[in-house]
Amino acid sequence: MSVLTHQVLKLNKLWQAVSVTNVETAFTDMCRGANMGLDTQHLTPMSWTEWITLPIRDGDEVIQTVRGPVRVPTVVLCVAYTGRRPKRPKLSNQAIKERDRCICQVTGEFAPDGNVDHDIPRSRGGADSWTNLRWMKRELNQRKNDRTLAEMGWKPIGPAKAPKELLPEQFIKPLHPDWVHFLIASRS
Repeated sequence: MSVLTHQVLKLNKLWQAVSVTNVETAFTDMCRGANMGLDTQHLTPMSWTEWITLPIRDGDEVIQTVRGPVRVPTVVLCVAYTGRRPKRPKLSNQAIKERDRCICQVTGEFAPDGNVDHDIPRSRGGADSWTNLRWMKRELNQRKNDRTLAEMGWKPIGPAKAPKELLPEQFIKPLHPDWVHFLIASRS
């Protein structure tokens, strides 16, 4: 895998984690002045012209340029962007399983081998939405087939709701030791 595809943490100008980008995009944005590289050893933002003069330390990833090796940043700082819009997790079977914590929404039992059920079946126009999907024991879901919970005489243990929106950094896993400070500090 090319070093240009490695992940770089992106901070807004308030030093809050907002997203993850790749090294190639980080370098491009640094060259055009949209981002500054962050020397994480001294917590110093650096422009592209300053960055290319940084010494290479043990353990640093580098790219070779015509001028010689250049340190790969692990964290970049956005020059102008301050926003951190909350967002909801992407809807998926895994997200429904996590939302419902593997609890069958009919029996209330732990069902790690369960699956996702549509309250209103797809065959009847039911949508793939947070409010129409719930986790259910596999055998109950097979028995339910293309019927609604009401038709089965089953009552769910609670309403199916969309999860609350989270700040962007709550979706970022710390892939590099340099990221931990920015991700842990924003969660406290």
